[in-house]
Amino acid sequence: MANLHPIVTAIKAFNDNYIWAISGQNKDKIALVDPGDALVCIEYIEKNNVILAAILVTHHHRDHVGGIKKLLEYAEAKAWPVTVYGPANESIAQLDVTLKENDAVNLAELDCQFTVLDLPGHTKGHIAYHNDTMAFCGDTLFSGGCGRLFEGTPEQMHHSLTKLANLSPDTLIYCAHEYTQANLAFALAVEPNNSDLHNYVEQVDNKRQQNQATIPTNIAQELLINPFLRCHEKSIKLAAQAYTNQNKSSDSEVFSVIRAWKDNF
Repeated sequence: MANLHPIVTAIKAFNDNYIWAISGQNKDKIALVDPGDALVCIEYIEKNNVILAAILVTHHHRDHVGGIKKLLEYAEAKAWPVTVYGPANESIAQLDVTLKENDAVNLAELDCQFTVLDLPGHTKGHIAYHNDTMAFCGDTLFSGGCGRLFEGTPEQMHHSLTKLANLSPDTLIYCAHEYTQANLAFALAVEPNNSDLHNYVEQVDNKRQQNQATIPTNIAQELLINPFLRCHEKSIKLAAQAYTNQNKSSDSEVFSVIRAWKDNF
């Protein structure tokens, strides 16, 4: 593709959701990622005088899909053709194109393309959209944390997070929630002697005091501070052992302990 560097803008929704608006260099058309709230999206569209061309969905939870129906009605009234993309392994009523691992999403209107990753764990059919510079990963990976396991197993989620961890270190991670401060409080409990983590906590606290988003993060940052991407590290293994009084050998077992610990934190 001629241009793999679309412009990404956050639309805030509900208490802590981010809906992502992706625009090409000409800025007249957009795609929306996980539009749980139609009204804030329509407000953005009208304020910026843009045309909705596509909707990308990562999973079926209502705070990610709840605005699709109303957005399609809005677009239809304006005679805008909108293509809705989403996971093949989940039941989402409005999907035009269903996607699985390695499928390509070519947004010709925005002059950009994404490749799909299957990321089961948070839900059974969760997917992400990524290219050389960015990934839209819904509720799988957060800054300093990861999604709860509603439908998948710890093994599945650990495998999914490993896929994301293996992306290029400078890949920008556009997750769907501003959970960073709460995640870092837990990360400090797991790994209190991590100096990279302490530095990042300071940066994040400064941003939040100024009401700035902590997202996007990037893979390089998360590999230094996110306990769920660090289950292979001795410090995390020892923390899991101390929490359970059991020696967990595999990275996946360590992940399972850390995730259960976070659920009760």
